[in-house]
Amino acid sequence: MHDDEQFANFIEGVKPLANADTIPDKHRQMARQQALARQQSATASQAKDDNPLSDEQAIELVDPLDMLEFQRPGVQHGVLKKLRLGHYPSDMKLDLHGHTVAEARQAVLTFINKCQAQQARSAIIVHGMGLKGNPPAKLKSCVNQWLRQLPQVMAFHSCQKADGGLGAVYVLITKSAIAKQHNRERFQQRR
Repeated sequence: MHDDEQFANFIEGVKPLANADTIPDKHRQMARQQALARQQSATASQAKDDNPLSDEQAIELVDPLDMLEFQRPGVQHGVLKKLRLGHYPSDMKLDLHGHTVAEARQAVLTFINKCQAQQARSAIIVHGMGLKGNPPAKLKSCVNQWLRQLPQVMAFHSCQKADGGLGAVYVLITKSAIAKQHNRERFQQRR
């Protein structure tokens, strides 16, 4: 007996399914529901992420040994110099060691908002140098870009050696709206 004959004997009496190329309604409905659930889940996760900071794919990498420096227009050079020299007392500190990029992204946003809410004008963010990372200095690069995206950040500069050196930044934060209003009222009373 040849293979063809064996196969023919084996499938003898088998009838093809009617409309074999269509999916039964029950399965089609389940597939639609699953697709809808996936779509709603994706939409919900996008809505939850109201973080304005760019994600890691849009980050421009810096060298691990680069000094980070940024100042908004209107920030005096003397203010940046005092910041660079560590002359502003740091009211708060955030250490990002052990954070993933996604965790660090949320932590930076929360930290800067908390600093402003607590009227902290100067803070330190420790990001590490990232010499052994792949790619190198990924978190440092992220912090460099993220701080520029936050309007609450007036300026930042790599720290002095005693405060973390090239693995950390001093951050100068704007006053909260309440603190600004309080100052306006205080100065108007002097007149």
